[in-house]
Amino acid sequence: MEEFVEERLFAGVLTGSFLQNKELLEEVEDVDVRCMRQRTLLHVGVRLGKADWVEELLARGADTDLKDDSQLNALSSAEEMVRRFPEELDRSLILKLVTLVHRRDQAMMHRLESSSSRSNDHITPVARNNQDIESLKSSVDALRHEMKSLMCQLISSLEELKTQVCGRDTLLRCLEEAVTSTVEDVTFLKCELGGEAAISPAQLDPVAARQECVDAMLRKATYVFGNGLDKMRRVYERMYDLDDCTACIIKCLCWDDRVKVMVDCDLWNIQRMKKKVVQLDGTQRDGSGISSFCDFESDTVYLGANCRETDVCAWLARVLSQLSLKLVFGNEGRPYSKGDVEREREWMRALDEAEEADERRRKKKGWFYYYWFTDALYQKTELARVCHLAAAVPTVIALFESIRRDYQQKFFPFFSLYSNHVMPTLLAKARR
Repeated sequence: MEEFVEERLFAGVLTGSFLQNKELLEEVEDVDVRCMRQRTLLHVGVRLGKADWVEELLARGADTDLKDDSQLNALSSAEEMVRRFPEELDRSLILKLVTLVHRRDQAMMHRLESSSSRSNDHITPVARNNQDIESLKSSVDALRHEMKSLMCQLISSLEELKTQVCGRDTLLRCLEEAVTSTVEDVTFLKCELGGEAAISPAQLDPVAARQECVDAMLRKATYVFGNGLDKMRRVYERMYDLDDCTACIIKCLCWDDRVKVMVDCDLWNIQRMKKKVVQLDGTQRDGSGISSFCDFESDTVYLGANCRETDVCAWLARVLSQLSLKLVFGNEGRPYSKGDVEREREWMRALDEAEEADERRRKKKGWFYYYWFTDALYQKTELARVCHLAAAVPTVIALFESIRRDYQQKFFPFFSLYSNHVMPTLLAKARR
């Protein structure tokens, strides 16, 4: 039962407030319990900017000096989060709290070591222990006073931020109304000047639009070995018809002149086109073991197409997705723009939730098609983990279309982020 309480606690830190999970915290014996990547509750709270959790965990004696598998303790994690999100006030307040407790703990440890090393003959052991207890009480009282002050500052800052957000929402609504009005005026003007001829046939006919996109992607392909024109046409048509997620990738890339697709129709791997590849996390792999690869430097994808069309569609969806994210967001392949703090925080939260889900899956010996998500989680850098996790969404949809709705429920954070933010951004960047 203790194990399940710990799992629910980590899920609570990820998704809820402390007040919603207070009873669970009362049940756990060790507040420094660890989860995946050797992170404690305090580590996770600091990374996600959960000030209420951090305050309570520190008050319950959470150790600020414990390190995760990246050799970061709570203090170094808090410093890293402030560097990454300098505009978020709660990050600075969390850093102050953790710094204060860390310094107090270090001072107390130093004081206890000094007192134990000294020979104070004129002070009895009982008196010395009483002095230590009084000193600890004084430190705790000072800490509580400082924490209350910091929380008051946080509440005040949050209220001010809410006011600013409400004002910005009003401006955005006005802007949206103005843009809608302008679009209507332009459409009316087009119809007045050119009638129906002013609108592209592809816009009126979905079949024509689909054909345009597929033909445009086929023109980008170079068949280095063999001839797979007919097969690639079927693959692109399958991607376009399969799901809105895979279709938006085609729509985004088909009119981008930078995109290049290199195909080996005789092999399932890319070894004859790329003997060695360097992945996003810096590791090198042999092309003989890879079905598809996205080269960010040349905006080129490589594909081994001598296998089932379903597999080819999935491998191609994966690398085209990576390339579309790199070209559209311009942030080394991440699924959000540089400086978009809100989206970065959402994907960090999705990564943490994915790690928790994978930990539970491994205990239950889950299904083999979790590979695409675990492959992302075991990348060596955070950049690679985020990029691979985003690209796993269209891959799984293309490979297991019959269960993709089930996946959307099991891995809701990634599918929701991809559907609600990535897809609209890709479509907005498309030329047609």
